[in-house]
Amino acid sequence: MPLIAEGKKAPAFALEDQDGKTHRLKDYAGRPVVLYFYPKDDTPGCTTEACAFRDAHPDFSKVKAVVLGVSVLDTTSKAKFAKKHSLNFPLLADADHAIAETYGAWQEKSMYGRKYMGVARITYLVGPDGKVLKRWDKVSPSTHADEVLGQIQLL
Repeated sequence: MPLIAEGKKAPAFALEDQDGKTHRLKDYAGRPVVLYFYPKDDTPGCTTEACAFRDAHPDFSKVKAVVLGVSVLDTTSKAKFAKKHSLNFPLLADADHAIAETYGAWQEKSMYGRKYMGVARITYLVGPDGKVLKRWDKVSPSTHADEVLGQIQLL
């Protein structure tokens, strides 16, 4: 499926986090939602990105924004990743990659000449009204959290 364009309504979802709690987009109506898709738990780039969001979490809380990380693998994998790195926000298990597909983040990738399907590093900022305010297609794991926070502070 194609990426969701800015200004369009963000598709609904219901996914479990590392603690087994179900999160729905509608649960956060009236608040900015950072929905960031990442390739895989506990890999170098994904850990860097997650830790940056962890460290910036107090600043996101000040502006009433919620951060949700989404990737494949199950809740057990998410729980291990969250515990190992003291992550303080929900990691949502999209084991069948249905939500990644809906948001256009399930894409063909290539490594060492081999093509495969996987989750692309894409972030959506969903506004309090449920519409996509901003989408980042190219993300630098080390600076991305600050970039997203800066965008939210402009709201």
